[in-house]
Amino acid sequence: MTNPRHDSDAAGEADHFDRRALLKGAAAFAAAAAAVSPATARDYGRGTQPQRYPDPDIVVIDEKRFKAKVGNTAIHRLYTGCLWAEGPAWNAQGQYLVWSDIPANRQLRYLDDDGHISEQFHKPSNEANGSTFDTEFRQITAERTRLVRYEHNGSVTTLAEQANGKPLNGPNDMVVHPNDKSIWFTDPGYGALSIYEGQRVNTGSVQPYQKEAVYRIDAQSGQISKVADDPFKPNGIAFSNDYKKLYVCDTGSTHYPQAKNVVWSYDIDGDKLSNPKQFIDMTLDGKSGLGDGVRVDIDGNIWVGSGWVGEGYDGVQVFAPTDGVRIGQIRLPETCANLCFGGKKRNRLFMAASQSLYAVYVETMGAHFC
Repeated sequence: MTNPRHDSDAAGEADHFDRRALLKGAAAFAAAAAAVSPATARDYGRGTQPQRYPDPDIVVIDEKRFKAKVGNTAIHRLYTGCLWAEGPAWNAQGQYLVWSDIPANRQLRYLDDDGHISEQFHKPSNEANGSTFDTEFRQITAERTRLVRYEHNGSVTTLAEQANGKPLNGPNDMVVHPNDKSIWFTDPGYGALSIYEGQRVNTGSVQPYQKEAVYRIDAQSGQISKVADDPFKPNGIAFSNDYKKLYVCDTGSTHYPQAKNVVWSYDIDGDKLSNPKQFIDMTLDGKSGLGDGVRVDIDGNIWVGSGWVGEGYDGVQVFAPTDGVRIGQIRLPETCANLCFGGKKRNRLFMAASQSLYAVYVETMGAHFC
């Protein structure tokens, strides 16, 4: 069900209440509302009062470095009703967004021209997670056990199902390099560790088939090469705006007690990676959550979908490219898994957050075509 409306007939029944009691109750409600953060207090439902500008949940931490806040725009919930929303990807040719609802075994599509939502764009989706589009606008998706590409004629091509002579653990997210068309993807294995989001393989290890890693697929030969295995569970992945670095979110703390909630950075040297660094620490005010998805804007700023902490943290956190310092936030009332830039100007940030899809216009653009 899309954005259910929460109409109230309380106004029509007001005459049945004592006026003094009504005013007392209103004052108590106002005090309670003031005690919670705006992201928790606000109502995103249809037919509700509009948000006063500027939106208080678009937070500027460093005014000199975070210049993406638009003063006269607001965060909008475009859809709700997912079980676990993941992997948004923007198709510039068709002007639409596709994202996954993993436990529901479906992918949905949002049409930018009229806001229409196709709730079963791909169903079944083989419990698909992340997606992207290549330079020919073909959709590439990480299914539970393999990486696939949807061809223009409707057929599906398997791009990767094994690496190192063993099955993939469970692909998660991917990006396409526009110069050589290579595909870089992560393989943390969540689809093989959970009945809810996949099929538990019961190998007795949090590494279902092999060490979690980041891989590269050569566009010409189709050869799959391991390029990094430093992260405990590599998740979201993105190129820097100049394609000189690769960022990888590490969500290994879900299964490894010693893992830190960080975003790794690597230097890109052709088809190889070097100089691994734990570049971003997801800790905020003494609390650390997971950094799941990641995207980069034209200024090099790093936007990370984050959550599993609570109000004041969950949503999107923005970091500077020079030193990995947090410079801004977008607070949401739900944990945000992944995100991407889209819209006609690539200046609209789409956020797949738990049960819902959110969007907000920003004063910057996505650095990449998807």
